[in-house]
Amino acid sequence: MKVLRDFLDKQKPHFEKGGRFEKLQSTFDAFETFLYVPDKVTTSGAHIRDAIDMKRTMIIVVLALIPPLLFGIWNVGYQHFISNGMTPDFWPMVGFGFMKVFPIIVVSYVVGLGIEFAFAQVRHHEVNEGFLVSGMLIPLVMPPDVPLWMVAVATAFAVVIGKEVFGGTGMNVLNPALTARAFLFFAYPSEMSGDRVWIAEKADAYSGATPLGHLLINDTNLPSVHDMFMGFIPGSIGETSTLAILLGAILLIATGIGSARIMLSVIVGGLTMGLLFNLWGANAYMEIPAYYHLVMGGFAFGTVYMATDPVSAAQTAKGKIYYGFLIGMIAVLIRVFNPAYPEGMMLSILLLNVFAPLIDHYVVQSNIKMRLKRAKVAVTAKV
Repeated sequence: MKVLRDFLDKQKPHFEKGGRFEKLQSTFDAFETFLYVPDKVTTSGAHIRDAIDMKRTMIIVVLALIPPLLFGIWNVGYQHFISNGMTPDFWPMVGFGFMKVFPIIVVSYVVGLGIEFAFAQVRHHEVNEGFLVSGMLIPLVMPPDVPLWMVAVATAFAVVIGKEVFGGTGMNVLNPALTARAFLFFAYPSEMSGDRVWIAEKADAYSGATPLGHLLINDTNLPSVHDMFMGFIPGSIGETSTLAILLGAILLIATGIGSARIMLSVIVGGLTMGLLFNLWGANAYMEIPAYYHLVMGGFAFGTVYMATDPVSAAQTAKGKIYYGFLIGMIAVLIRVFNPAYPEGMMLSILLLNVFAPLIDHYVVQSNIKMRLKRAKVAVTAKV
């Protein structure tokens, strides 16, 4: 590592002001700080010293995404082979899934980082770290048969419209990965819905409906809870296995990167709405057990990786509870009441992203009023 450090130190003057490549300073800084902890320190004012920076935070999130990614690669191959009536060994399934998933990841990172670097150079800013996570989230919320050009277009839309027009990482209102998914769903609905997109190169006679797809046509013959929890079902690449997602949640909560308050609130909100529909029981969709909603579709994935986005989520402690609870309730509400769009997690999170600042505002105002009231009571008591 000393050789690499010495090489970077030798090249650094060329990228600083007055050097031959000073216009590429942002690019050089991005690679240097990715490899090594930045040597920049604060010199004045009050500040908090911490051993972790933004890049390390984002890398922890990427590590938490590894379990659903690995399972998704295997499941893509598994669904393909069983649709053709074959039961291959483990490695052929992994190999097939890798060949399907890896190009999507490459396109996501190449397009997204390319745009991030371009904006950083034009603005003479440092390259934002946020796309380290978004570049992995975007492939995991896509079906395995999504055309690569659509991934490129959706990624460009998410980075430019979802982030850069607001000022870049830390300023975006909406979650970039969900912005990409929403763009594709509404711009190319035929490529994002229907049985054929959820299984890569499936047999023509094989139905590849997801559990939510079954409910869309009032078919309550769902896969077992075990299969849905483990992830042995068709679906988006990283969303099928609740178990793999839980492993990522444990890492995020243990490191303090993910908000356990938001995750638990989303689950409680989803269960509450599911139980209310169970009491109503007007149709078959309302009668399925409330806990089914937690293992179907993108509910678990959205709860752990999307709703907890530190930029677009609520910031106050009490606000996070309201924010998460409403996401869970509205997700199940959309699933049941909108037959044309059975997966409501994406729209629920995007909606609450918009209202998160308002939630925080009312929580803060409520705290101010309570403190003023306590101060008034204390003054009155002294008098």
